[in-house]
Amino acid sequence: MSWGTELWDQFDNLEKHTQWGIDILEKYIKFVKERTEIEISYAKQLRNLSKKYQPKKNSKEEEEYKYTSCKAFISTLNEMNDYAGQHEVISENMTSQITVELTRYVQELKQERKSHFHDGRKAQQHIETCWKQLESSKRRFERDCKEADRAQQYFEKMDADINVTKADVEKARQQAQLRHQMAEESKADYSSTLQKFNHEQHEHYYTHIPSIFQKIQEMEERRIVRIGESMKTYAEVDRHVIPIIGKCLDGIAKAAESIDQKNDSQLVIEAYKSGFEPPGDIEFEDYAQPMKRTISETSLSNSRGDSKTELKFASKSKGKLWPFIKKNKLSLKLGAGPEDFSNLPPEQRRKKLQQKVDELNKEIQKEMDQRDAITKMKDVYIKNPQMGDPGSLDHKLIEVGQNIEKLRLEVQKFETWLTEVEGRLPVRGEQARRQSGMYEAQNTPSVNNCAQDRESPDGSYTEEQSQENELKMMATDFDDEFDDEEPLPTIGTCKALYTFEGQNEGTISIAEGEILYVIEEDKGDGWTRIRRNEDEEGYVPTSYVEVYLDKNAKGAMTYI
Repeated sequence: MSWGTELWDQFDNLEKHTQWGIDILEKYIKFVKERTEIEISYAKQLRNLSKKYQPKKNSKEEEEYKYTSCKAFISTLNEMNDYAGQHEVISENMTSQITVELTRYVQELKQERKSHFHDGRKAQQHIETCWKQLESSKRRFERDCKEADRAQQYFEKMDADINVTKADVEKARQQAQLRHQMAEESKADYSSTLQKFNHEQHEHYYTHIPSIFQKIQEMEERRIVRIGESMKTYAEVDRHVIPIIGKCLDGIAKAAESIDQKNDSQLVIEAYKSGFEPPGDIEFEDYAQPMKRTISETSLSNSRGDSKTELKFASKSKGKLWPFIKKNKLSLKLGAGPEDFSNLPPEQRRKKLQQKVDELNKEIQKEMDQRDAITKMKDVYIKNPQMGDPGSLDHKLIEVGQNIEKLRLEVQKFETWLTEVEGRLPVRGEQARRQSGMYEAQNTPSVNNCAQDRESPDGSYTEEQSQENELKMMATDFDDEFDDEEPLPTIGTCKALYTFEGQNEGTISIAEGEILYVIEEDKGDGWTRIRRNEDEEGYVPTSYVEVYLDKNAKGAMTYI
């Protein structure tokens, strides 16, 4: 099978076909190039997507990613980033191994094709020139033969005419001989030219053209092989990254398997545990006791006066789980907090103090490392005075030493508070119990000491003393203080999921299915402050209600 023998007369069609082959190759190059652009774009979008959902540094969101499910999500984002990198590899390899190589090959192919068809046209022009020479020789031979015939006829005519002179006859005879001689020469030339043309034509169709067409055929077959190899490379480039992509997907699956719901539940306990014990039983308050009075008016009036005082105090201090101190509420509104974190529940306060101690110890270590570096530099200056003045570092050493001493004092202060908090934390039983912000009410009034009365719904403490007379004064003036305070704004609504009997002061009773207004969110102590109307408001367990906060409410950002 050879184009030179089978397609000897299809020069123009072969020229069109080979051009079409080059167009196909260029189209494939364009296809691969667009694929690489898609891969780059896809990789960029995947990287942007991964970056978009990464937690921001030093933010609350970053703290939330301590849970195993969030860590698995971070692993997924990282694996997707690596996944995007593999698509970039696909683009790079396709560009270098296919696009660049084929583009160079196309240029070489165009030059080779141009050379082959130039040789073909040159051979075609040569055979056409030979054909023209043959035609010219043939026409000249034909013309000379006709001229010789006419000259012979004229001579014969002159020779037969008796009126023509002998000189004219001789002249006609010589002319006829000359024409015959010219015809013989033309015949010989035509014969030679014909023989030469036949030889050239044979060489053209059986040697030159087959050779040129064979080269064109080989060129075209190489093009076909090359595009096939490129398509194979196209597949191999993709196949090469499949194992790595598989590892990325395996990493995502492994991250999903690492999710531990029990661990996350324990982290929730550590994050929100207040350290308070649930409230104990409320002792019976015998309001019938004052009815046992004497018949005399003096004893009656005295007993009435005493009972009023006792009842008022009992309602204000003995039965309640925390005093609502106006000073604490104002500090909460302003977002202020004491240095010892006493506004937090015990467990949260312990964690904050421990965190503060660890931070201070890290700062101390940094300062000590800096002191050691300065000391070493000073020793170098002492040994090599030309490098610097050792005395210039004394001021820095003193300053670093002072900083270390200050930090150590801070550590001692926070460690003292931490020891105090750890000593107060109760030992919990094995069985999980519902956390709350209420401190357990004592069974006897005598145990109603400073630690109990200083606790607030969010676990904070007040600066009021625990003496009995001050507590009585605070209880007596308590309502007057809050009457002057502007009522809290509504920040949402809530629906009661269960019935709650608010028997302690500061709480409010709710019925299942009741809709109420939220005026203060749960601050981690397990209680939410609600309002039924202008005169009825108090705290209910957060687990007893379903809260719907209004994001646009002004009060929604007041309490942090």
